[in-house]
Amino acid sequence: MNLFSELTIGKSTLKNRIIMAPMTRCRAVEKNCANDLMATYYAQRASAGLIITEASQISPLGVGYRNTPGIHTDAQIEGWKKVTAAVHENGGIIYLQLWHVGRVSHSSFLNGQLPVAPSAVKIDGKHYTPEGMQPYETPRALEVHEIKEIVKTYAQAATNAMKAGFDGIEIHGANGYLIDQFIKDGTNKRTDAYGGGIENRSRFLFEVVSAVCEAIGSEKTALRLSPSGTFNSMTDTDPHGDFTYICKKLNDHDLAYLHVIDALDEDIRHGANVVELQALRNAYKGILITNGAYDKSRGNEAIENNLADAVAYGTLYIANPDLPRRFEIDAPLATADPHTFYTHDEKGYTDYKSLER
Repeated sequence: MNLFSELTIGKSTLKNRIIMAPMTRCRAVEKNCANDLMATYYAQRASAGLIITEASQISPLGVGYRNTPGIHTDAQIEGWKKVTAAVHENGGIIYLQLWHVGRVSHSSFLNGQLPVAPSAVKIDGKHYTPEGMQPYETPRALEVHEIKEIVKTYAQAATNAMKAGFDGIEIHGANGYLIDQFIKDGTNKRTDAYGGGIENRSRFLFEVVSAVCEAIGSEKTALRLSPSGTFNSMTDTDPHGDFTYICKKLNDHDLAYLHVIDALDEDIRHGANVVELQALRNAYKGILITNGAYDKSRGNEAIENNLADAVAYGTLYIANPDLPRRFEIDAPLATADPHTFYTHDEKGYTDYKSLER
């Protein structure tokens, strides 16, 4: 097995194991709706074994960044239909990533309301808001009845994704957003059924997973985790114990796949307590996708050594829309321009050339 082998996830057969990772690109400039430009962008990359879209908020309360797409209004569903149709017409398979940012927001996004989180623990630093750079605010701790409502909102967002034509969804449980905030003890200081030991801190995650699986089927449901992640001021006392517990319990849910982010150099610089990929592989028995600054050689090694079943690539897919073909013939790789990662037009988005173009 290698990057070019077929792989079955759920009821879909991927033509290769070179996955397009979810990446926020901030092109949903009108009412947080996907648009024609985004349809072109994703269709250009349909040779990926699987496209995982940029994170898309499940509700207005889940918004934390400007011009990011949602999946909670009729207009947003219609916008995403353009994307899924374009990808399918080009032979691709596409999953939507479901997102609630939790405390990684600001009242200026939320009609004056404070961001919500498991506990009233503030992020360090400042956030880019509609009013410019502003200090992060101390979030409001969610009430239990609100947690239950958010679980239902995830299920509704997954149902909306099916209406929009997606092949499945990926729950965003990584990178310091709401689910990750519940899992890690640096941000979860609760003393009720959602706090304390990992059995309680992971309760919200498993309620979301169960609700989404019930809504659309486990074969169309996936999850992303960042066990070693420090992004958004995240810390955890025992990530190895916590995430191997979660991985073992996920075996009961028969997901399409589990997507894990390896410790990045930035995490290590920030003192991450690194969870080795092998430990997660030993704990989780289903399809495992890994992500984290892989190149072709390292990706093939991960698959050949049975550390993962597929590899997700992020930045390489920005500048190389035909990445599988370039990997296949060892063609030169274009370099992405970080100055256009979060702008609003086609420059640095749909103007990167494939080899054929």
